[in-house]
Amino acid sequence: MTAQTHTLPDGDLDPLTGATDPVAAAHEYVAGQAFRADERRRVGLELEFHLVDLADPARRPEWPQVQSLVAGLPALPGGSSVTVEPGGQVELSTPPRDDLPAAVEALAADARGLRSGLSGTGFGVAALGADPARPVRRSNPASRYVAMEDHFEAVGCPGAGRSMMASTAALQVNLDAGPAGEWQSRLELLRSLVPVLVAASSSSPYLAGRASGWHSMRQETWAGIDAGRSDPVPVGEPTAAWAAYALAAPVMLVRDGDRHTALTTRVSFAEWLAAPERVGRPAAVADLDYHLSTLFPPVRPRGYLEIRCLDSLPDRWWPALAGLVVTLVDDPTAADAARDVAAPAAGLWEAAARHGIDHPEVRRAVTGCVELAARHAHAAVRPGLEELAELIGSGRTPSSELRARIDAVGPTRVLEEEAHA
Repeated sequence: MTAQTHTLPDGDLDPLTGATDPVAAAHEYVAGQAFRADERRRVGLELEFHLVDLADPARRPEWPQVQSLVAGLPALPGGSSVTVEPGGQVELSTPPRDDLPAAVEALAADARGLRSGLSGTGFGVAALGADPARPVRRSNPASRYVAMEDHFEAVGCPGAGRSMMASTAALQVNLDAGPAGEWQSRLELLRSLVPVLVAASSSSPYLAGRASGWHSMRQETWAGIDAGRSDPVPVGEPTAAWAAYALAAPVMLVRDGDRHTALTTRVSFAEWLAAPERVGRPAAVADLDYHLSTLFPPVRPRGYLEIRCLDSLPDRWWPALAGLVVTLVDDPTAADAARDVAAPAAGLWEAAARHGIDHPEVRRAVTGCVELAARHAHAAVRPGLEELAELIGSGRTPSSELRARIDAVGPTRVLEEEAHA
């Protein structure tokens, strides 16, 4: 599902710069773009990989090398776009597919195509929530990412900001928003499921050669950046809640053509609209569109719904986690049951990231939700969900399995093993 962009016809007045009350105009604009009523229940998947030099897995590839490798990839059979993240992570993003099996098939084919395209180059890719071994370092020199680093430094979260940009990777599930009458209930269900998804999907017990003790160090990095940018959207009428969240969030950077300038003081978008001198010029609708792309709540409305709280996972697990999300949200029977199963752990965001299923309420919610999804899931992903349910029933998760392997052979060796897989 492709992000929306909005352009104004020639001669039309910008709805923000021409407004008597630009804050109210911006609120109306964001609320109006938040969701598109759609009953098709389509699914899009995005998976990020760490690019690994197989001859020297402790070395992070340099940017010209990353560019050359990506440029040399063939067209992928499932139609995924290929993009590159600040630390050289490679991301595959499928077009929206009619259902879960089609989306899983497309991403699986394109992941194989990515690995095949890299074969013979001396590089591989590892799908893990955090780079377990290599030091944190941004390799992508794009001015957007330079400005992001400068902003994080200025507002007091440089370590978490750099780690988030350069050393983490995610599995993202994109779903149609559904009929307008279901928007609020779908969002409330997804909000309650986030601790379950964090604990079940984690594959990041190490980051940059160290273990902090968090079950998901990827989520630890998100908890360490500005809460106004990464906390969940508040409960309420969904379009208004998203608009209020977006306008209260701090402006990270200002784009003028190809140049990006970091804001080094905390200025919300609403404050920019009300007092343009705080940024140096009035805000336009293009600035608002760009600002929305710098907000990272666990569930983000983009016309459709982006579920952004899952770690990237190896092939053994990511189809099951995609199936967990889609089944519990889009299957009516499973969704009704999941509301009750997930509710006791719904507010345990940090506990799920710190302790995973070692936290008793999180464990009960994860166990119940995975078993529920396994019963109702499409046959294409049911075996993986049954395997995940068995793993969790034994008191383990992908994260704990990975931690045990890293403890045995070291993070660099595990990064290499995953890249060879």
